[in-house]
Amino acid sequence: MSPVSQRVCFVVMGFGKKTDYKTGRLLDLDATYEAIIKPAAVDAGLRCIRADEIIYSGVIDTEVFDMLLRADLVIVDISTGNVNAVYELGARHALRPNSTIIMKESKGRLYFDLDHVSTFEYDHLGDDIGVREANRAKLKLLVLIKQVLSFSRPDSPVYTYLSNLGQTHLTTEEYETFLDDTEAYQEHLSDYLQAGNQAFRDSRHDDAVQAFSVAAEMKPTDPYTLQQLALATYKSGKPSKIASLIEALNIVNKLDPGHSSDPETLGITGAIYKRLWLLSRDRIQLDEAIHFYSRGFEIRRDYYNGENLAACYDYRVSTQAGQDEAQFDRMSARKTRETIITTLSELVESPSFQNRLDKRWVYATLVNCSFALGQVAEAEKYELAFLAEKPAEWEIKTYNDELWPRKFGQLYK
Repeated sequence: MSPVSQRVCFVVMGFGKKTDYKTGRLLDLDATYEAIIKPAAVDAGLRCIRADEIIYSGVIDTEVFDMLLRADLVIVDISTGNVNAVYELGARHALRPNSTIIMKESKGRLYFDLDHVSTFEYDHLGDDIGVREANRAKLKLLVLIKQVLSFSRPDSPVYTYLSNLGQTHLTTEEYETFLDDTEAYQEHLSDYLQAGNQAFRDSRHDDAVQAFSVAAEMKPTDPYTLQQLALATYKSGKPSKIASLIEALNIVNKLDPGHSSDPETLGITGAIYKRLWLLSRDRIQLDEAIHFYSRGFEIRRDYYNGENLAACYDYRVSTQAGQDEAQFDRMSARKTRETIITTLSELVESPSFQNRLDKRWVYATLVNCSFALGQVAEAEKYELAFLAEKPAEWEIKTYNDELWPRKFGQLYK
């Protein structure tokens, strides 16, 4: 067999934004790959191939195990406790004595029996990676890659005790074909995800639906893809507002929000029910919205879920038959907003805040909560900060829709 033309780095990790259920933090794995892993691997002269659990299913299991055996370097990101990634890490450790790098976000915990294994760590700021941290981590990973490829010392616990394991099953031509197919799949999926996100930024929700629909066909069980498709669907309002909400609910129900611990899934589900209530004034829809927003807020004090939870408590006041129930909702709304303001005020003052990509939504949430609590001067200060972030047209509309009742006292009209 002739050798493969370029050394290969095989990256095992998920796509999109994933929640670490142990910490409740949302991590953008695409940012990890694009800003840290891929540029470091390319700078080291490697061909970088990324795939995840969806492409591994079915008839290509043999090819994947062959890649885990033959790739010159395998990088596995276990930040969110992805069981498939950990399984494939175990397979790599069994198949190759060295040239394996384990990565995780610094605040995440190690899973299974990995505490004794050297792990490369990096930091997320919010759900993204700041430019400074991306550059730092990329350079350190590049150094580590060169070291790993230069030394033959085992990094696999298996080969501490065993040796001479593994035989290849693919010819060089079959291996090259699989590399090409996997790379094409990765690029194809990435193109549609990027197109959907760009359409969101441009307020082209119909185009976002089309792009995320294709991505969902490629990854029919992936939480991030289904979340974005559900969001784009109800934002589109097509063919009607009520129809788009029902379709969005059908999409997000594939993620089983009733048993989910993902704040993104819970927040989108709550948003759909809230909008159904605003259209129908059916109390059942409002109670469902409160249920899902409450769970999303409790899991990690997520400000999006919290702000909407408080708003729904306010909405429910006017539907209550008794004064005690109405007073409970008023106090619940106030306590929720006070908690959010305390948390976000500290966040805004932190040194890392300016590197966050969600600054505009933090400011928008502080505006809403401050107005609702009668803190007008603070609200106006944060409103200027929100507008200075140059939000997209649809983001301004969402902001105004949420703000108007609290700013002008029209909650119950």
